[in-house]
Amino acid sequence: MARLISSLSCILIPTILLFPTSCLSKTQNPESQAAEASAALFIFGDSFFDSGNNNYINTTTLDQANFWPYGETYFKFPTGRFSDGRLISDFIAQYAKLPMIPPFLQPGVHQFYYGVNFASAGAGALVETFQGAVIDLKTQLKYYNEVVIWLRHKLGNFEAKMRLSRAVYLFSIGSNDYMSPFLTNSTILDSYSESEYVGMVIGNLTTVIKKIYSRGGRKFGFLNLPPLGCFPGLRVLKPDKNGSCLEKASMLAKLHNRALSKLLVKLENQLLGFKYSYYDLNSNLKQRMNRPAKYGFKEGKTACCGTGQFRGVFSCGGRRIVKEFQLCENPSEYVFWDSFHLTEKLYKQLADEMWSGTPYSDVRPYSLKNLFFPRV
Repeated sequence: MARLISSLSCILIPTILLFPTSCLSKTQNPESQAAEASAALFIFGDSFFDSGNNNYINTTTLDQANFWPYGETYFKFPTGRFSDGRLISDFIAQYAKLPMIPPFLQPGVHQFYYGVNFASAGAGALVETFQGAVIDLKTQLKYYNEVVIWLRHKLGNFEAKMRLSRAVYLFSIGSNDYMSPFLTNSTILDSYSESEYVGMVIGNLTTVIKKIYSRGGRKFGFLNLPPLGCFPGLRVLKPDKNGSCLEKASMLAKLHNRALSKLLVKLENQLLGFKYSYYDLNSNLKQRMNRPAKYGFKEGKTACCGTGQFRGVFSCGGRRIVKEFQLCENPSEYVFWDSFHLTEKLYKQLADEMWSGTPYSDVRPYSLKNLFFPRV
């Protein structure tokens, strides 16, 4: 049974939105001990990984999640994560025996030995994607370069490069590049063929990967793109309202995934020491949407939080354009948390598969565990 809520009920806790996400992390070791640690995690991407960077930029609530009910399951208050709790990247850090990785823009973050999170909700590989409202991938790379300079200053060039080469670089990027034309008045898809547009996205991602490699990065983890047209937020855009997926968006995701897979094989052959983990999010999310009970869910297509058909209207929290929203009683029964994002329960399932690389988990050629802890 859903809870019907208007935005007036969300006035209740304005002060906790300022609660720093640093309180979520384990107690930091002294800096000298942190400097000795070998593992680090650098996170790039969009709202699937954003742990709060958009809290600190001039944007709209369409690209922020620093209000209730976001965070209600695990943190008990909103952190800026687009979920009821933790994200894939939070679980990966835990499995790698790292502290919870803070957002780069969070005030008070002064050391980066364990890595840092650059991801920004709404971000794309293209600068033009939601331009001016998010931290695009090019800017995320700029922030990474600042961290490289910091590490060189603290550790010296040799030790910094060793640290960067042992780190894992985790990416979730591209979804917004393909969804934004359907969510805005953009006509960019009229100017390019599908393959040309995908080529632009992949080209920008390639540039960033190679730049990180040139700084010492060797180990990369990638989510491929989910079936975008089957998200509640895009299903609801179908004029016939028959509940089917928005196929053009899903097709763009498929083309992107094919190109990304080919790119990674190519880079592995071209770049000495380049290793990667590629996770088939597309297939694994579709399985859970179509057969939720098999994976411990009751609902695979309707979101826990939102309004309208499939709760596909992006109104969760009542702080966006539409104020009214419904909220389910138990997010763990749902695949989707809101119109475009997943529940903590599902994020953990996906993180477990990415980490372990067990049979049928669609991880290749390395699991993230293999990248963090190579077999001797």
